[in-house]
Amino acid sequence: MSEPTLQEQIDAANAYEALMVPALFGEWTTKVADAAHIRSGQRVLDVACGTGVLGRELASRVGRAGIVAGLDPSPGMLEVARQLAPAVEWRQGIAESLPFPDESFDAVVSQFGLMFFSDRRKALAEALRVLVPSGRLAMAVWDSLDNITAYAAEAALLERLAGQPAADALRAPFVLGDRRDLAALFADAGVGSVEVLTYRGTARFSSVRVMVEADLRGWLPIRGVALTEDQIMRILKEAEHALSPYVTNDGTVSFGTSAHVVTGTKP
Repeated sequence: MSEPTLQEQIDAANAYEALMVPALFGEWTTKVADAAHIRSGQRVLDVACGTGVLGRELASRVGRAGIVAGLDPSPGMLEVARQLAPAVEWRQGIAESLPFPDESFDAVVSQFGLMFFSDRRKALAEALRVLVPSGRLAMAVWDSLDNITAYAAEAALLERLAGQPAADALRAPFVLGDRRDLAALFADAGVGSVEVLTYRGTARFSSVRVMVEADLRGWLPIRGVALTEDQIMRILKEAEHALSPYVTNDGTVSFGTSAHVVTGTKP
């Protein structure tokens, strides 16, 4: 696959902000900000910020006396983030090599990014580096797929109709669901006072087709899986039955989700 142009990235990021943020991600921002104890006047870094839904919540809490920086590798995501919150310092970069000096921030947060870092331990070490002593770290990751049954059903459908690579791409966000492994990852990286709390949420999409098509045309290509139009049409047709238990009386889709929020401090 050829690299998408900047405009294609921006278009995809706008679609992500319009669909995925309200359906899946928006409700978690307050939980992460609460877990990080964000307050007025603080300096806060949001790693893997995407289109900035968490960064906007942080900015509302730190106020004019504080500073919020958002970091993401995607120029398209960052461009949309800038349009929505120009007062935040949006920077391109990766979690494993933060472009900030030592002890720059009072808190470092990340919402559903840790699963995709190429070197999670190094990313946590970088977060500790840029934190002030006793600074606070808070990161959210999705629970195991076994506990989010709607996506488990969609993954099973993809495996049957499109093969294991497509199913594995959908399963990728749920690989850090084990609480003990999470706690060990943070402790081994040198994070102090590690705590893992699990919260329940609710995902809402306007229809089965909207939910599944977002994955087939948006998420899977990002993970390097491109399906044929025939495959997509067949999956969308069969998804109506596979996901029917989650369709409400008005035709929308609603199902339970769960996520772990890991907190700790810089010793």
